[in-house]
Amino acid sequence: MDLSNSNTAKNLSEAFAGESMANRKYLFFADVARKLGMSELAKLFRETANQETEHAFAHFRLIHPELVVEDPESLSESEKKAIASRCLELAIEGETYEYTTMYPEFAKAASEDRDNDAVAEFQSQEEESRQHATNFRKAAHNFGLLTHIENHHANQYTEALQVLDGGEPVTKVADSNPTTQKWICRQCSMIYDPVVGDPDSGIAPGTPFADIPDDWCCPICGATKNKFEPYKESIAA
Repeated sequence: MDLSNSNTAKNLSEAFAGESMANRKYLFFADVARKLGMSELAKLFRETANQETEHAFAHFRLIHPELVVEDPESLSESEKKAIASRCLELAIEGETYEYTTMYPEFAKAASEDRDNDAVAEFQSQEEESRQHATNFRKAAHNFGLLTHIENHHANQYTEALQVLDGGEPVTKVADSNPTTQKWICRQCSMIYDPVVGDPDSGIAPGTPFADIPDDWCCPICGATKNKFEPYKESIAA
């Protein structure tokens, strides 16, 4: 579908929001009916909520065709990761908007209206959205790190196979320059690159491993800093 027409894109977005809201509203009604002992009415609300979900999904697929997965078996690993990364990107974007803009503005308005209950609710949701965004950023960060770990393991297996086939063991050395020397976690093989740092943990790019605080932990497995050792790489022939 051509979404270059701004009105169509806007209408789809509003339709998605409306169907999504209806889904949560009907689930709330179902919970109320259940508590009142009206099981058939609760069932009706739940069934209708499920239908609203399918309507919302249909709209969202049109808004984001890049996320439509029809035949997962036909996708390459890089294609799968691109789709998952896009999902995380959109999730981070949404949660960040909530805690930086939406809830603070709502809380401010509620404060002006002297509605303390609403202020407390909005502030609570602001903090939850902040935590959700942090979790999604962490997942996205780990998602990227795992790619390097997979490459590391693949290289190890390739080198082992070469030795089994009669080849010479690969000579590896650690970089002696602290500003570029990588370190690897002995527990999960996460590789710390000082050029990249670990921004999600407060470690700025360009931070040598020795300058990382002692209470820093591996962002993948939580191992302590002393579980890391210099990463040795193959010497170019």
